[in-house]
Amino acid sequence: MHFASRFTRIVPALMLPLALALTTYGTPAHAAAKEGKIGFAFSMTGAAAAYGATQKNGAQMAVDEINAAAGPDGIKLVPLFEDDASTPQQGINVYNKFINADKVAVIVGPTLTNTAQVANRIAQQAGVPALGISNTMKGFTDMGDYIFRDSLTEWLVIPNTIKIARDKLGVKKVAVIYGNDDAFTKGSYDAFKATLTDAGIQILCELTFAKGDRDFSPQLTQIKALNPDAIIASALVEEASGIISQARQLGIPKSVPIIGGNGFNSPSLVKNAGEAAEGAMMGTAWHSTSPNPLNKRFVEAYTAKHGIAPDQFAAQAYTAVYLIHEAMQKAGTTENRKAIRDAMAQIRDFDTVLGKFSFTSVRDAEHQPVVQVVKDGKFTVYGE
Repeated sequence: MHFASRFTRIVPALMLPLALALTTYGTPAHAAAKEGKIGFAFSMTGAAAAYGATQKNGAQMAVDEINAAAGPDGIKLVPLFEDDASTPQQGINVYNKFINADKVAVIVGPTLTNTAQVANRIAQQAGVPALGISNTMKGFTDMGDYIFRDSLTEWLVIPNTIKIARDKLGVKKVAVIYGNDDAFTKGSYDAFKATLTDAGIQILCELTFAKGDRDFSPQLTQIKALNPDAIIASALVEEASGIISQARQLGIPKSVPIIGGNGFNSPSLVKNAGEAAEGAMMGTAWHSTSPNPLNKRFVEAYTAKHGIAPDQFAAQAYTAVYLIHEAMQKAGTTENRKAIRDAMAQIRDFDTVLGKFSFTSVRDAEHQPVVQVVKDGKFTVYGE
């Protein structure tokens, strides 16, 4: 009732200019009110390009499905894709374009938290909902009440991973290596360190690297000498692939698992590291083998279209589009940014490929995480 009454107030304001347009273009008077513009800021180039590519694939698939099912009276989505280039400045440029020139109703992205930390503040100030789909640092939504995410925070995913490493693999001492120049990898490191301490697992060393590094032999040589039970690596997929490959080349045995966070959740890890990736472990918000009927349909359709199974980032982008569509439907508008924000904040137990999805009171994602491992060249749920 609340949303319906809001819709009746919005429609009259739109009717006059649309009626005038009808005489010129022959467009039905209600058509523009049924089109919802969404801006997608993804890393199509730069350090996070491996993630951005699958995010775009997942988002476009959801848009296509929704538009095909919309019918003459349903909401049709208008996607605008821009490359944030994995850099904060380009993310700012893209957000300003979306908000001021394109007049989008909602923005999805950016891919990296480094970029989102600055770009999302622009959305908050402008009153435009921004939905993060690969941002996992603690306190991300503290930027304001227009900031959401459907990606589980590392502080929910990592404790589950470490518990399995301790209880099932007998891990008692670890070496930690992390990227110290990226908000995601630093945030993941913070979550790992706190969780390891709480679990009573000894941290033998904490070593760092920078984004773009290719040679990790100095750090890994030091780690090998310490003889850890496992290696904790907080890294984006390019650096993670190098760490894993070089660890095995240096003779660190596969009996020493390499454990990562969300940065490991990309097919590029297996593609780049090859055989060395066997046994790598990571927490994840989603897995392709979930029996969820929506997920099975998504995986089959995505694989048929792209010739490769989707990853977590595709699934979260796909889910984001359906969450926005649901909010637009509940709000009864495709243009009123505040009404869409308010409706999105009320989403609870919504069926998605991630499972039953809810936004918490602080607009964080709430659903069940899992732990996966690379087995026979594929990501599989641990223990299966």
